[in-house]
Formats: sequence, C-alpha cells, structure tokens
Amino acid sequence: RVQLVQSGGGSVQAGGSLTLSCDTSTYPSSGYCMGWFRQVPGKGREGVAALDSDGDINYRDSVKGRFTIFQDNAKNTLYLEMNSLKPEDSAMYFCAATEACGGLRLSEVEWRGWKNYWGQGTQVAVSV
Repeated sequence: RVQLVQSGGGSVQAGGSLTLSCDTSTYPSSGYCMGWFRQVPGKGREGVAALDSDGDINYRDSVKGRFTIFQDNAKNTLYLEMNSLKPEDSAMYFCAATEACGGLRLSEVEWRGWKNYWGQGTQVAVSV
C-alpha cells in the first residue's frame, strides 16, 4: 500500500525557515511527479513546487527564490525547504506523488487525473 508520510512544519515568525519532509519509500513507480501543495480553509489546494523523474523542477511564482524542492534518493525522502517565510505562506501543506503531471503543472486537477497519492498534511503557520 502506498503511503506518503510527512514530517516537519510548525510555527515560525516571518522571515524564518522551515523544512518539510515526505517519506516516499512506498511509492512504486520509476516514472513520477512528486511535489508539494498547500491549502487554506475554504480554498482548493494550490501547487507550490514539483519535480519529476527526469530531474525537472517547477515552482509557483510566489515562492521562487525562497523555497527549494529536492529529494534524497538514498533516503526515499522528498523535501521542501522554505526560507524567508511570509504570513501568506501559512497553510496546510501536503506532499503528493503521481504518475504524470502534464509537464510539471502545479494543478491539483491535473495530478488527480492520474493515479495519485497524498500525505496526511502538516500545518505551517507564519506570524508577523
């Protein structure tokens, strides 16, 4: 059974840093997209960053230069390093994995169009 298990997150002041982790060891496919989405109450999930098995990476504009997505293949772990955090980054963050994502589109609809898996979510709160 595929299960993505997240860790990290928490509360931080604006300008601070946090790193999220996602254990992807149970994901079976050699071809994949993996990434991070976030959601605030009353809104849908928005893609934050994604990478694929070809090594390509995409970021949503608002996090470029501040967030870094990377994976440690030896540990089967996906990370999201978040620096210079802003209050508007506050959200529940989810890691995700799918077979394909339309050229690294950061669209939940796109990712759910294929076999997809999601972590349990972890809260990030950034205060002023």
